[in-house]
Amino acid sequence: MPPSFSVTGGRALKGTIRPAGNKNAALPILAATLLARGPCRIDNVPHIRDVETMLALLAHLDNRMLDLDGVNYVALRAYGAAGGQRVAFNEMSRMKGVVPVKGELIPVLATFSDPANPSTMRAVPSDDLAASFGSGFGLRGVSVEAVPNGFWPIDFGGPLGEPVTRGIEAKLPWLKRTDDSAAIALKAANLTGKEAFDAREVFTRQ
Repeated sequence: MPPSFSVTGGRALKGTIRPAGNKNAALPILAATLLARGPCRIDNVPHIRDVETMLALLAHLDNRMLDLDGVNYVALRAYGAAGGQRVAFNEMSRMKGVVPVKGELIPVLATFSDPANPSTMRAVPSDDLAASFGSGFGLRGVSVEAVPNGFWPIDFGGPLGEPVTRGIEAKLPWLKRTDDSAAIALKAANLTGKEAFDAREVFTRQ
């Protein structure tokens, strides 16, 4: 990019622009929110990897509320917990091996007495599967493993990346409908979100 722009012509330039958010300004502002006692709202934050990493480190997971963005960082936090030190977002591609997912990092578990009926969805406590399925049932553990990304959506194994599980719409046919079935399912399971979101994303988000 040249150090300057030269504009020639017979008309003067005028108008207003809204400058894009700046990373070097956003990162310290986000860090400063740790000093605040109440909620903070910061607008015009650039959507870049450094900011996403900072948000992942600052995020507070609440078992009583759904946090869709938190799902994106389960693996990152699990590798950090296993190694006893913070793992940056851009370091995930270098992570090796299988690590456990424990405590608040375990994603929401749910069951349906009738998969065709969204109102039969129930949340399942990860530390008490017997309450939902009967005596003798329990969760032995949850683990994550960093695998090759491949070239989405071509991910059939080998150099093309590990295959991604798909086809939930076949298991939950009401997801194909345009009504509020997904919202009905979440309400039946007494699951709410920290902020407004499309209820279908809870089931279909990659």
